[in-house]
Amino acid sequence: DGMSCGQIALDKLGIKVDNYFASEIEKDSIKVTQSNYPNTKQIGSVTDVKGIDLPNIDLLIGGSPCQGFSVAGKRKGSTTKEGIDVTNLEQYLELKELGFEFDGQSFLFWEYVRLLKETKPKYFLLENVRVSKKWLPMFNETMGVEGVLINSNLVSAHNRPRMYWTNIPNFEIPTDKGITFDSVMDNIEMTKPLSPYMTANFNGVNRLDKGIFTFTKSKKACCLTKGAGHGNKVLIDREKGLQRRLTRNELERLQTVPENYTKEVRETKAGEMLGNGWTVDVIAHIFKNIPQI
Repeated sequence: DGMSCGQIALDKLGIKVDNYFASEIEKDSIKVTQSNYPNTKQIGSVTDVKGIDLPNIDLLIGGSPCQGFSVAGKRKGSTTKEGIDVTNLEQYLELKELGFEFDGQSFLFWEYVRLLKETKPKYFLLENVRVSKKWLPMFNETMGVEGVLINSNLVSAHNRPRMYWTNIPNFEIPTDKGITFDSVMDNIEMTKPLSPYMTANFNGVNRLDKGIFTFTKSKKACCLTKGAGHGNKVLIDREKGLQRRLTRNELERLQTVPENYTKEVRETKAGEMLGNGWTVDVIAHIFKNIPQI
């Protein structure tokens, strides 16, 4: 569940929720969720959740960490530590029962699929990074629907291409709202000189890339990521040789998250969560077509 961006989207649309069950193990994410939605029922690691223990589920949502399937990753897919490729739910469950350990976190995709089979919700939504051509057919076949690529830049101020699988009807790519990066920036003067690292590695950057937010002709920021290093979430002015870190509220606006939603945790941790989370307005765009349940 992360910091419950799905719940923000439901709330934004005024969709009534009787029970919201959140499967999450990251303490700061749970802290942020409970601060904003204290009625959330935290149920721990997804690997321990059993559909039989839950009431009837209307909507199952999730974003499993699937770097192994990503176009930007090693594209190894979901494998055991012995190198066995996992290509379907039945195989995964058998290997899990036999005590095999899995490499990385991509195996959590199969936990989402398991709960989808066990809970049989009316509607589902799965989000992921762009899946490589090698693994995309497996995703589409497993989910029973074609994945749709949506760039968050259509409804926000930063580029964030992500894939979505859902059976919610009338699912279409949103129209471009034309939100520019400068429209979400705070009016804060830069006073810190560019660090030697920035000068050596990024002072010649002519567009928004390499994790750096810059004043350029581009109207969109680069993709917000989880990383907390000084090469990420930093705003630089090459002409003046100055830099500053983006503020908490700027990062929240990039993800269309309500301002101060992450106030319960320090800014560095908030930045990690926001970089790892969903663009709320993309999710709300999908959820708006949920029929009255």
